[in-house]
Amino acid sequence: MKKIAILISLVFIGFACNTSEGETTSNDSTGESEELAKLRSENRELKNKLEVKDSVINESFMLFNEIEQNLAMIDLKEDEIRFRTHDIELEEDGKQWVLQEIQNINYLREANQKKVKELNKTLEDKNLQIEEFQTLVSNLMNKIEVQEEEIEMLRVELADLDREYVELLEAYQEQTEITAEVLQELNTVYYVYGSTEELIKNGVIVKEGGFLGIAKKNTLKSDFNEDYFTEISKSGTNTIDIYGKEVNFITDHPSTSYTVTSEGDKHTISINDHQSFWKVSKYLVVVVD
Repeated sequence: MKKIAILISLVFIGFACNTSEGETTSNDSTGESEELAKLRSENRELKNKLEVKDSVINESFMLFNEIEQNLAMIDLKEDEIRFRTHDIELEEDGKQWVLQEIQNINYLREANQKKVKELNKTLEDKNLQIEEFQTLVSNLMNKIEVQEEEIEMLRVELADLDREYVELLEAYQEQTEITAEVLQELNTVYYVYGSTEELIKNGVIVKEGGFLGIAKKNTLKSDFNEDYFTEISKSGTNTIDIYGKEVNFITDHPSTSYTVTSEGDKHTISINDHQSFWKVSKYLVVVVD
């Protein structure tokens, strides 16, 4: 009878041990499942961001091509007008052709202005800051500026031939103001600085990365609060004064494009290469913890 009692006791002890080990294993499995679910969620989020980025890139390249085609067409029409008006004694049908071509040029110029604004807005809304894209936009605006100068030269050339030609070209003058507006937008950059708590509170940065909440770092929020930034001119701003303890850049700016000098709690960022400094991002974010 004693042997049976001892045997039953051993069975119960073994069962209890197995249960305890099962609970520990279950707890470990739960922790691993939560971490796996988190990684899968982050992976899905990254995949969605890449899909959006690819879509924006495709849309932007399509706009680039359309603008380039319009620029080429305008150049061609300018050359044709110069060739046809070389003969001062232009027949009436030739004159009407010139007038129509001037209207077509103005139509293409207006279409380009709309496409440039659309392109700028697309890149701005998605915060797509790619060096190659910034260079393409800059080159595109340079081409438009040069072409506007050539059209002004054509206007002067036609002024001696017929007032109607000039009136049609001058009717587009309002559109050149749009060009200046777009150029101003491209030359506008923004900066903000503050403590980690302040910038998180005002929707500028978030803490991301790390493992299980450990070693997270400050990064620019994907839908950051633009209203909290100070607007400045990219080409006209040489120094930016920051006040605080330590200066830590959140956004990317090549170290060779600037220097930082400190005097107490005042830190001066001296920009020695504007194009390089702002080529990755038109937003400067500095934490002063």
